This record gives sequence, structure tokens and C-alpha cells, in this order.
Amino acid sequence: MSVRGGFSRRRLLRTGLAAGGAALAAGLLPRIPGPDAPDAVPGWAAAAARLAASPARTSLPAFPEWSRYARLADGTFDEDADPAHDMQPVIASLKAQNVSVIELDTILSNWLTEDAFQQHMGKVKSFVELAHRAGLRVVMYYPSLEVISVGGENGPSFYKNGDGGAWVQRSLDGRPNVFYGSLVVWVDPGDESCWVSPNSPWRDFYLGRIKALAGTGLDAIWPDVPIYFDGAVSWCDASSWAADAFRADTGLALPPKVDFGSSVFRRYVEWRHRNLLRWQLDIAAAGRSVNPDLVTFVETVSMDYQYATTIGLDGAYLRGAEGVSQVWEVDILANHDGMRHATATDWTCLISMYKYARAASGTKPAWAFSYGWKADDASLVMAELLAAGCNPYEVKSPYKNDTTDRSMRTRMYGFVAANQAKLFDAASSAVVGVYHSSASRDFVGPFNSGTGMYANARKPSGVKDWWSVGTPDDSCARQPWLGEFRGTVKALVYAHIPFDTVTSPGLTAADLSRFRVLLLPNLQAVSDDEAAVLRAFVAGGGTVVITGPAPTALDQLGAARSEYALSDVLGFRKADPLPVSRRNSFGAGTCWYVKSLAGQSYLVNTDRASAESLLEPVRAAAPAAVTLGGDQRVHMEVSRLGEDTVVQLVNFTNFGDTPAAFRTVPTVCTVSLAVPAGKRVVSATVSSPDAASPAPQPAAVRVTGATAAVELTVAQYSLLTVTFG
Repeated sequence: MSVRGGFSRRRLLRTGLAAGGAALAAGLLPRIPGPDAPDAVPGWAAAAARLAASPARTSLPAFPEWSRYARLADGTFDEDADPAHDMQPVIASLKAQNVSVIELDTILSNWLTEDAFQQHMGKVKSFVELAHRAGLRVVMYYPSLEVISVGGENGPSFYKNGDGGAWVQRSLDGRPNVFYGSLVVWVDPGDESCWVSPNSPWRDFYLGRIKALAGTGLDAIWPDVPIYFDGAVSWCDASSWAADAFRADTGLALPPKVDFGSSVFRRYVEWRHRNLLRWQLDIAAAGRSVNPDLVTFVETVSMDYQYATTIGLDGAYLRGAEGVSQVWEVDILANHDGMRHATATDWTCLISMYKYARAASGTKPAWAFSYGWKADDASLVMAELLAAGCNPYEVKSPYKNDTTDRSMRTRMYGFVAANQAKLFDAASSAVVGVYHSSASRDFVGPFNSGTGMYANARKPSGVKDWWSVGTPDDSCARQPWLGEFRGTVKALVYAHIPFDTVTSPGLTAADLSRFRVLLLPNLQAVSDDEAAVLRAFVAGGGTVVITGPAPTALDQLGAARSEYALSDVLGFRKADPLPVSRRNSFGAGTCWYVKSLAGQSYLVNTDRASAESLLEPVRAAAPAAVTLGGDQRVHMEVSRLGEDTVVQLVNFTNFGDTPAAFRTVPTVCTVSLAVPAGKRVVSATVSSPDAASPAPQPAAVRVTGATAAVELTVAQYSLLTVTFG
């Protein structure tokens, strides 16, 4: 269970607590109208209809340039902070570390009186003005569904004395989502954490405060934890507020218990994704109603693995919404060890998470956590983040009020600033896609307790706060859908075949237009519309590779279909014997089917036979224009910027099948590029944050016929640019 990081507190500022606690006890805090108030809790269907009908939907501002090149770090101040003597030094220090965007995290996690909140807005405005004078941008962190009452276990609290008791999320068996003390790192002993329903009157209260924040001059809002948190209880929300909203949207009563065999429960699982999507869209709209230039970055802890099913937040649902993107909290293996005990397969899991983040944010900036414990593991994590196309938010785990290493951050951020066009403006050259099916993640069983964040679930000796509780079921290798997806990613990484992740919610033909091959790992649950897009892709000349024992056998809510949704593409029907493998021509394209879970096998065994059953169709349909000679544990990404081919190389060759001591082992690679017809090599340069300077250095090119080759030594991360003209 992931309960760290971005929605963890780095420290809890206690200023304003006494006033807030006293007001709670006395009943003096503002009350919000109940469910009879007009428009108090709009249903998803009605809200979606209004959104679709709104002219603003087609005229929302594009994401500003500063956000696309963001290099983020945390900043904060105490309530008695003086702008000149306290705020200004924080801003100056971050600017000296090549930070371009400050994430401001102060006391908004705590329940505040209206007077305390308004006074704090004055402090925020002062900080923003100082940051803008220094040329930096500011984004404000504000938890969206969690309210912390400092000292609330034994004193007044939001849940016990305020509205929290009425607004709290509840599990399917009626238990409130509230806890005290040290269950998670961000709630101190004696404090209360209360998780409220987004369908309760909290909605209007929070949106009102978002509007107040938008008036301070902030550049962006950072809403945190829009989830059904599962630390104390699971499968929220079943409050009366959620029950009313679920009935309004579906016509159904809430399911009485967790039961994936129940069609109502499966409907509830998917509804929670849409309900939290509506909440995020409402937050972004509230901010823009005051400041049309304001953008929103929602902190999203659920990545490509199973956690999204449990907590309801599927980040890919937000992909097509303009004006709102994500800060992806990509967790590492251990709070106090970073990735220092990773296996090579764990690194491919990290790659998978970052590439999912990039894909699920669509064409918008994808900000992401770059966790570390020491300078060397922190810089390697950031290298993978950059290779995937994300913007770094560098922090020392498990909190985020400090850097892992100031000189490392300064060096890495200086490299990012010097190469930002190549990192963030270049277009991916990948013609191979790996399909991430949200519905298959949710509904392909068997369902166990593990999230599958990484492969290595066994806690190393002497390590505390490991990502897993240590049971084998925690591993992605034990998850039939996720293991197949992650193994497919590993096979492509090890084969040095550039690829992009493709997310399923809102899939369109345009999403697939640049791909020649689409791998569909253990794809079982699909909608009719989704199947139509995939069918058209193959008919138009594309190649798909479908694996697993029940290809497209379920609908988007996990119900069994009478016939495979893509039976015509597969070339066989449910009534036919299931072939071990099959190659079927369909229209101008080809479908390759493999019955076995070849990806899951490769994830566990790294066996050539499993890899080849996935890669043979890829090589046949999409011969690579850029290849890499070298260790399979070098991750390669390829993109284009004008006449430049940009090749990013990340070296994790020190890591094997079992954890080893962390160190950097430089490796020699040869990058070979097909010279485009009518072109010649104009120049080749290499940039690296591992070098003394981030400036590009000339690289020797050997041209043989129509192939250009560059040999280079990669320490942790190298960026090769070959210019054709």
C-alpha cells in the first residue's frame, strides 16, 4: 500500500491550531448548506452534460510555457515569517539551485477558521510577489479531501466537533474514514486525519477557498489527495452523500460489500473514477473562474498499478481535460533507502510508472516526484524521469521539505535548464505503443491484496519502511494483468525498442495514428467504442499483439461478453478452440495472438523465448531507425526536434536479479542511426549532468553507407543529439 510522499506531510505547522480547535469546540466555524441547498451535490451525468455544453470547454487556455519547462522544489514559511528576512532567503536559495517553480506548502492541511485563512492569504500573496520579482513561479499545495486537526485525538477536532462527522467518507460497512496518530508519516501522534466526501457540502466550502487562493496571484493550484484513502478503512465512499450521487448517476443503490462478482459493485468501482474526475474538474474550474490564466496540477499517487482500483483515482481519466494536469507521485522502494536495494526489474517498473505518467497527462506537462535518499540514487531516478518526458520535483524521501542533496539538485536542474527544448519540446519517435487498459486493471482477477508497485516484495535486511509488507502477493509479478503489462515494458526496454504507453480512457483514433504496432497485454475488458478504435487501427494497416487467455472477453465493467469484442480481428470466436498462437490478417493490418502470459513470464524469468513471442511482431512491422549496441540494462528513448534526433540513455547496469550495493558503473554503448534519404550528418553532440558542464560536447560519428554510429560512455545519463541536414 502506497501511503507516502506527495500527500505526506513534511512537517505540520501548528500556527492557528489553538484558534481552530477552540472554534471547533464552540461551533463557531462556518457551516455549509446541506443537501437541500440548490446545486449542492450535482450528479456526474448532469455535471458532465453542463461541462460538454459550456463554451469554455473549447476555449480553455493552453498550458503556459513556464509550466512546460518547470523544475520544481518545495518552499514554505512560518506564520510569523517576515517577507524580507524569512521569505526572501527561501526564494533566493531555491533560485540558486536552478529551481523555476516553487511548490508552496504551509498550513492549509490543517482546519483553519475563516479569519485565520484570510490572514494567511495575505502571507501567501506576499510570498508570491517576492517570488515573481525573482523570476520564479508559485504553485500552492492544498489537500482536497483530507483535514488534519493538530492535537485532535485528545482535544477538539474537525471530525468530533466540526462538520467532519457529517461529511466524512464511510466504508461500505459504514465505518468513518478518520484516524489518529502514526498510521502514516504525515500525521503526527495525537493528531487527527479526517477524510471527507467530495459529494458532501465540503465541496462548496473547498471550492470557495480555491477561489480565494486564485486571487492571491498564484500561478497554479496543487490539490492533493483527491482519493478514497484506504489507510484506516477501505472501499470508501459509502456516505449518504455518495449514495445519493451514485443513485443519481446510475439509478442504483450502493453495493453492500466488496464483491467483484457483482455487477453493481463493479459499476461502483468505475463510478468512483468518474466521481473523482468530476471533483478535479470542479477544482480547476473554480480557480479559473477567478483567474483565467490559473492552471491546476492534481497530485496523483495512483500510477499504472493496482492502487487506482482501491482508492478510486485513475489519473488517465484526466488526460483530455485542458487547464488541469497532474503532479505524479512516483514512489520508490523504501522511505529511507530510495532505490538503493532495487533489482534491474524494479528499475523497469520505475520506467513503466514514469512512462505511464507521461502518457496519462496527454499533451500537457507531466510533473512528477523525483525521490531520492542519497545523491547518486536520486540522480539516477531523475534521469529516468527526464527520459520519460516528465518535469522533476526533486525531494528527499519520505518528506518533501528538503532536497536529497543541494549540489546534486543544482547540477541536475542546471542540466535540465540547458537542455529543456530537447527534453520537453522534442516529439517522441516511437512507433510502438503499449496499451494500458484501466478496465482490465480493475476487473481482471484473481484479486489479491497487493498493489504491484514493484517486483521485489521481499524486504531487505536492515531496511525500514519498505514499499511492501513483504508478502509475495504484493509483487506485480503475481498480478495477471499488471504482470503482463510490466513484463511487456521490460521486454521492450531490454530490447532497446523505444515505445510509448497508451492509456485507455477516452481512446480515439488520433491517439493511435503515429503507431505501427500496439501491444495489448492481457487485454480482457474493453468497451464497444474502444474495440471499434482498435479494430479500425488494424484495418487501416496497424499491427496489434494481444496476449492472454481471454482476449477482449469482458466489457468495460468486467461482465462476460457472449463473444470476443475483437473476434473478427483475432480470427477466432469463443466457440472455437483457443489457439496457442495465431497470426491473422485483418483489412490492411495484422493481429498476432499469444495465449500465454509471455510478458509475465519475462518479468519473472527474463527468458528469451517469452520476449521473442512479443518482439517478433514488433520487429517485423516496425524495423528500428535507431538501435543500441550495449548492455540490455541501458534504457533508450528517441525523439525528434527539427532536424535533430535526440537519444537519451539511462544506465542501470549495476543492477541484477537480486539487490546489490548501489554504485554507478559506466558502460560503453554504440548508437546506430539510419541516415534519412537525401540527408547527411551535420553534427553530433553529447550532454550529460554527469559531466563537468551541461553544455553539449562534440561526439565522433562514423558513417558507413546509410548508417551513422556514435560510440559513447554512459555514467548514469547521457543525451546524444545527431543533426541531419
